[in-house]
Order: sequence, then structure tokens, then C-alpha cells
Amino acid sequence: MHCSYCERRCEIKDGKTGLCGMYTVSGGVVRERFPHCWSSCGTSVTESIPFYHAYPGSRCLVIGTAGCNFRCRYCSNAYIAKEDPETQQDRMYHLTPRELVDMARRLNCRSIVFSVNEPTVSIPSLFDVAQAAKAAAIPMGCLTNGYTTVESTELLASIFSFFNISLKGLSPLFNKKYIGIPSSKPVLRNIVRLAQDRHVEVTTPVIQGANDNEIDVIADFLAGIDTEIPWHVFRLLPEDEMKDAEYPNIQTIDNALQSVRERLRYVYFHNFVGSDWVNTLCPACGSVVVERFSLGCGGDKLNRVLCEDDRCPDCGREIKMLSEKPVSREAGKEQ
Repeated sequence: MHCSYCERRCEIKDGKTGLCGMYTVSGGVVRERFPHCWSSCGTSVTESIPFYHAYPGSRCLVIGTAGCNFRCRYCSNAYIAKEDPETQQDRMYHLTPRELVDMARRLNCRSIVFSVNEPTVSIPSLFDVAQAAKAAAIPMGCLTNGYTTVESTELLASIFSFFNISLKGLSPLFNKKYIGIPSSKPVLRNIVRLAQDRHVEVTTPVIQGANDNEIDVIADFLAGIDTEIPWHVFRLLPEDEMKDAEYPNIQTIDNALQSVRERLRYVYFHNFVGSDWVNTLCPACGSVVVERFSLGCGGDKLNRVLCEDDRCPDCGREIKMLSEKPVSREAGKEQ
């Protein structure tokens, strides 16, 4: 029987598992092996996920599970994503959807965000959490590689209201060599679909000599969907099989982004301490409308939101932002 959650469509025999190790077949039905088991459960701010245009400065409850449908050679979470999920069960949190929602409320979290690994490997549990979160008026977001079937993309759209999709590269050669998939076409299709009615931000981890030559073409793809999609260009610090690889040159990547900033309204370059490219600038007049600190691998932090009503204070231009009401926010005052 084939698992239809991701584009790998793994064939799973009765009692066995697919690549991610998170589903099995029992009685002719694909079932989740470890429902409501979480590898991570803690608080963070949305900027560190990263979400720059979703509830700025707010606290979120961050959750994750185990396993992944990708085999990225440079994975920084390989101990969770690549390790057999069964061997991780003794260090997992067993929490019901209601317990997670109660925790989010108790810790003053504005949202619940799935991070760490790939949500596609835990869709049934996340669907349960979404029902409890919806009843409590708590929105959910996620990081995803976007390598999902059309059907499971719709399921994810019903669970999450905001997404950060990792678009790692476009060429078949890159995807086969570094990711372990034949094509990025399903990811591109799903970015187009989710951007129609969900808040979408996109992250591209740049590996010098591997995908840095695709910066322009990725920018063209995103601009063809919406020039206001926030694009996070990450200076990747490779781990796992590539931990000895050279770190990308900051100036070289910034030079490549110069022309991109003319095509996309919100281009961010970070994942290193002291980045000058983490602020949100008004697309019309260039004024700083959201000010942030770049903390490197520790994530980024909001300093000030200057665009009340989600409009530039200098020219009045609307700023793309997922928020509910104008709030004057400053560092240290999480909402």
C-alpha cells in the first residue's frame, strides 16, 4: 500500500514503515505510529522560527515530532529527522491536543508553530491539535519542505494559517545530490497553492557552490507569484554529512541579492550575528517599518514595530503583515 501524504508515495507493507518511519500499514490502512508524541515543546518568538510578517514579537509554542521525508546531506536536525523515530520514544513528550492548547494559553502564546522536522510525517496528530487550537482561537503555523501531495497540501492548509516553506533549490542535480528527491516541482506547485489563501514566507538555505547560482531564478519564481512574499535567504552552516564544508561568504551572497531586492519587496539575509538585512523596509519610500536584531543561529529578535495599522508611518503604504490589530510593540514586550 502506498502512503499518499508526501510526494515520495512510499510503498508500505503491512507492519512495515516508509522512509520517514512515522507511518505503518495495519488492516489495509495507513496509520500514524506515534500519535501525540512530541520531540520538542517550548516557547519562542515568531522571529526566531523565522516568521517576520506573522504576529511580530509574539510568543509561540513550538512543537515538533520525529522523522522526515527528505534526506538533506547538511541537516542541522539530523538527530531528530534522520534517526529511527522508534529509538526516540523514550525522550518524547506525550501530550494530548488539549494539554498543548492549555500550555499555549498558560504561557501566553499567541500561536502554536510546528518546527524542527517536517509536519507531513505527523498529519493526523496535527489535525487533532488544530481542532483544539481552533476552539481556543489560537492560530497554527509551520515550517515545511513543501514536498506534499495535492491532497495532503489541502490538509495542511486546513491545519495551518501561516507557513514558512523551505525552497532549497531548483535544479534536478542539486535536489538529487543534496536532498534526495528527483525534482522540486511539487514544492513549487504547493507554494503557488498555499500563497493563494494562506500567509506564506519562503526560506532558502544557501550552500556556496551548490545552490547559490540559483538565487536569481528562485527570486523570479517568487516574484511571479507575489512580489510581496517575504523571502528569507539563510547563510547555511552545514551539519551532518557536510559539517566540514566551507561556510558561505556573506559579501558574495549579499552581492547576488542586490538585483533581487528590486524584484521582491521583502528580502532578508540572515543566520549570522549582526546582519544588516533583517529589518523590514517600506517598499515605497524605504523607511524602516520593523526593526530587528540578528542573533545568528540563536534566531532573531524584534526591536520595534513602527507601522501601526500595518502602514508605513512616513508614506502610508500598506505593509504585508499577518496581524489582528495595531499594537505599538517594543523589545521585551512580547504580546
